Amino acid sequence: MDKALQTMIDNMPEKTGKSLQEWKKLLKAKAFAKHSEAMNFLKKEHGVTHGFANTIVLLSKDKGEAPEDLVGNQYQGKEQLLPIYNKLIAIVEQFGPDVVITPKKGTVSLIRKKQFALIKPATKTRVDLGLKLVGKEETTRLGNSGPFGAMCTHRVQITSVDEVDQQLEDWLKEAYEKAT
Repeated sequence: MDKALQTMIDNMPEKTGKSLQEWKKLLKAKAFAKHSEAMNFLKKEHGVTHGFANTIVLLSKDKGEAPEDLVGNQYQGKEQLLPIYNKLIAIVEQFGPDVVITPKKGTVSLIRKKQFALIKPATKTRVDLGLKLVGKEETTRLGNSGPFGAMCTHRVQITSVDEVDQQLEDWLKEAYEKAT
């Protein structure tokens, strides 16, 4: 299991008032049809933050897909891109204990109090990193958000682990710092 996810699960009782097992039992009893309904319930009725709510709902689903399976499935047939993903994750894990890494079916959200970045294996040769950098000018490398739409303000297309450089790390850190 991803180290950040395990830390989040370990911190869940303190941060949310219940353990993951208790949340799972509660959500199972409610039997929400949609992910968003369960999210809204946790956030509005129990004051759970977005990152914890999303993680609880994802881990409560009986699909048998653990978060590491979600990432594995994203990179199936694109295994050569995993070093890019792993390097991005290693960078954001150093930002602080409040970083929440949330794998989904097609992307991985990076969340502080708000989502600040999104990682997506876009093609067999490219990872797209979406960043939330409101007010920052686009450059040749820091392009418009493209398919990420309103979820991010910018996108960086990465084809090699060498492109995960200091400039990219600085943009990630800036997005993280703005996600308060």
